Amino acid sequence: MSKKIAIIGAGPGGYVCAIRFAQLGAEVTLFEKARIGGTCLNWGCIPTKALHRSAEVFHDTLHAADYGIEVEGTPKANGQKIFDRKTNVVETLVTGVEQLVEANGIRVIIDKAKLTGGKKVAWSEGEEEFDNIIIATGTVPSAPPIEGVDLPGLLDSDKLLAMSEIPESMIVLGGSVVAMEFASIYATLGTKVTQAVRSRILRMVDTEIIKRVKPLYKKQGITINEKTTPKKIEKTENGFKVYFDKNGKDYEVEAQHVLVALGREPVSKGLGFEEVGIELSKGSIVVDDNLKTTADGIYAIGDINGIALLAHAAEHQGVSVAEHIMEGKPVEHVPVPNCIFTLPEIATVGYSEEELKEQGIEYKTSKFGMAANGKALALGDTNGMVKIITDMDNKLIGVHIYGPHASDIIHEGIVAVSKGMTVDDIKSVMHAHPTLPEAFYEAVLGIDGIAIHALNKKR
Repeated sequence: MSKKIAIIGAGPGGYVCAIRFAQLGAEVTLFEKARIGGTCLNWGCIPTKALHRSAEVFHDTLHAADYGIEVEGTPKANGQKIFDRKTNVVETLVTGVEQLVEANGIRVIIDKAKLTGGKKVAWSEGEEEFDNIIIATGTVPSAPPIEGVDLPGLLDSDKLLAMSEIPESMIVLGGSVVAMEFASIYATLGTKVTQAVRSRILRMVDTEIIKRVKPLYKKQGITINEKTTPKKIEKTENGFKVYFDKNGKDYEVEAQHVLVALGREPVSKGLGFEEVGIELSKGSIVVDDNLKTTADGIYAIGDINGIALLAHAAEHQGVSVAEHIMEGKPVEHVPVPNCIFTLPEIATVGYSEEELKEQGIEYKTSKFGMAANGKALALGDTNGMVKIITDMDNKLIGVHIYGPHASDIIHEGIVAVSKGMTVDDIKSVMHAHPTLPEAFYEAVLGIDGIAIHALNKKR
C-alpha cells in the first residue's frame, strides 16, 4: 500500500526527499511558503556561485596580459549585468527543478504549513492527515544582539544577493563560510572590504590551510580583523559606522554597507512543532539516528536538525529518510564534505589535525603544492595545496585542499575517506595527466615517502 507523505520545505533537502519518495511509490505532497529550491537555489548556494564565477572572470581579465591577451582599456565590473546573469542562472535552475518535481507526480502547495496534531498538516485552504511527515524548513540569517543591528539598510546574505551594485566599501561582520565568500567575491570585484571576526576566520577549516590562504585574502584587498567584537552600529551620511572591541581596544570603521553574517537560526517558530511533541534544542529539532523526531511518524532533515548546515547534507538525509521509511533501511551517516567558494577555493572532508590532536588519535600527514602540478602551472594558478591525513595504518581519514578547482578535486578525497580507502588503494589507480587531481595522487604517495614530483621527507 502506498504511503501518504508530507514534506514541509522545498529546499535541497525537501525537494530531493520528495523525488526519492515518489520514485519509491509514495504519494507525496510538498509544502513550500516561497519557491521550490529554498534558500540554496534562490538566495544562497547558486546565486553566490554565479557571483563567484563573475569574480573569477573579472580577476582573469585584469590579468589577461599574463596569458598574452591584450585588452584595451581598464576592465570594469558592471554590477547590473552581474546581477542579471546571477538571476538568469537561478531562474534556469529553479525552473528545471520545478519541472522535475512536476514530472515525478508530486503535489506542490505554495503556502505556509503547520502541524496541527497527530500527523496532520494544515494550510490556508485545508488540512490533511499523512502517514509520515518530513520537516525540512531550514534556517534564516540571524541578527545578534548588537546595538543598531536593526537599522534600515543593513545587509544580510539575502539582501546582499538582491543588490545590483558593486559597493565602494563594505564591512563584513563574521568569519563564517558565508562571510568569507562574500568578502572574497566583492573584494575581487573592487569593493574595499573590512572584516571583523570574533575569533578566527573559517574555524571549521584545518589551521594550516587557513594560515596559507589568509595572506591570499589580504592580497585581494580584504582587511581581516580577528578577535574583534562589534559593539555598536550607527547610520552615517554616507553609509554606516561600526564600533568594535579589538583585543581590548576600541576600533571603528566606516563603510557604504555593512553585511551582518554572524550566523543563521532554525525556522521552527509558529509551525506547531512543540504542540505535537517535537523536542527542540536551541531552536533545532532533536532527532535520533534515523532522523526521527520525538513525535510519532515525523522526521526532520537538513539545517533544521542542526547536524550539518549544508545543502548536500540535507539532500543525503532526504534520500536516506525516504529509503528508511519506504524500505526499512537505516539512515546512513557518512563524512560530510565542505566546499568554500572564496578565491581561492577551499574544500575539506574528514578529520583536521586539530580534531585528531584533541582526541589523542595518532596520524600521519603529507602535502603536495600546486606549484609542482603541470595543469596548475598551465592555468597560471599555483597558489594551492593538497593535504592528506591518514591513520597509522595508512587509511585516509582527512583531505584538505585549497587552490584551483578545490571543490572538484575534493570528490576523490570524499570517496576515499567515506569508503575507508588506503594509500595502496589510491596508488593502484592511474591518474590522467596533466590534471589537477594528480596533486591529490602525489600527496597520497607522500604518506609512504614515494611522491614522484616532490622531495619526500626522510622516514
